[in-house]
Amino acid sequence: MDTQWVVGLAVAIAAVALVLSWLSARHLPRPRPEQVPPATTPARAAGLQRVALVLNPIKNDAEAARQKIVAACAEAGWDEPLVLETTVEDPGHSQTRRALAAGADVVLAGGGDGTLRVVASELAGGKVPVGLVPLGTGNLLARNLGMDPNDLDTNIRTALHGTSRRIDTATITLENRHTRKVARDTFLVMAGAGLDAEVLAATRDELKKRIGWMAYSEAGVRHLPGKSRRVTVSFDDGPAEHRRIRSILFANCGRMPAGIHFVPDALLDDGELDIVLLSPRSVVGWLWIGAKTVLKHPAPIPVIDYIRAKKIRITAHEPINTQLDGDLHGHVTSLTVQVRPASLAVRVDPVALRNNPGANSFSD
Repeated sequence: MDTQWVVGLAVAIAAVALVLSWLSARHLPRPRPEQVPPATTPARAAGLQRVALVLNPIKNDAEAARQKIVAACAEAGWDEPLVLETTVEDPGHSQTRRALAAGADVVLAGGGDGTLRVVASELAGGKVPVGLVPLGTGNLLARNLGMDPNDLDTNIRTALHGTSRRIDTATITLENRHTRKVARDTFLVMAGAGLDAEVLAATRDELKKRIGWMAYSEAGVRHLPGKSRRVTVSFDDGPAEHRRIRSILFANCGRMPAGIHFVPDALLDDGELDIVLLSPRSVVGWLWIGAKTVLKHPAPIPVIDYIRAKKIRITAHEPINTQLDGDLHGHVTSLTVQVRPASLAVRVDPVALRNNPGANSFSD
């Protein structure tokens, strides 16, 4: 095998592993059926269910998803679902609150990662589950749950008839001392500051339409050269540490779409965040990261630090770009991330659960 090809592959995989962190997806293992409690709302107990659909109407297959969900509810003998479309001004917050006020037993999120994140932010901390109807390109949590984003019929069936499983979410507070802006949000899979957000901002829309998530790797290669940033980091309210980083990731899970485990110990229900600090200073450092990622080598290397914590506080010496589950969130000078253990109920496939009776944790 040509050596230059191997080096090029390592660089490309490093780029994908680092800058496509928001596309990461770790499979949700299937616990024993008796460990997964069914939904227990009165409507479900009576064989009925009030369904609400928060739908992003501009997504591909949005109308097909609407029609299939309406038909599935009619076939089950339920009332027609309450369909609430998102808008540019409101990506799903008020729609989800309206669904809850209407007494929905399940709220379906029909759209991409952004729609799901907004719906989940409103449902987190409550008992009403979210049903995933992935219509976007990344579909982070759907992949994480072992779902095939291209199988619309199966995903609708799981969203309507699946079993509830509780997973962690994370809240993030973002501050910019120059603009005096403070924002608070939720993410499900992975947030980041630094390189991954820079690449997301630089990805070409026309290329993304043609080749999907692989378009991010092209932007990643262009942005690998770059300066590291000085930050102050505190874990679980501990003492401040001074670091120089190229990127920092906050992972609720850590598997890439191609099956690469970039954060191998990240689990969706362990009540902790897996934090990854990346500090390569040259192309050699990126190659090192790429080789470790591809070969799944367990030995630590000095250009990556893995830390587990329930809370992390970061202060940057200069503004740093951020992303939440693949959505850009602007430049900040400080941020705080905290896990919310078992805060969100998600519909999963009970048949898939039964097919893996020996699994009882999120580890593979």
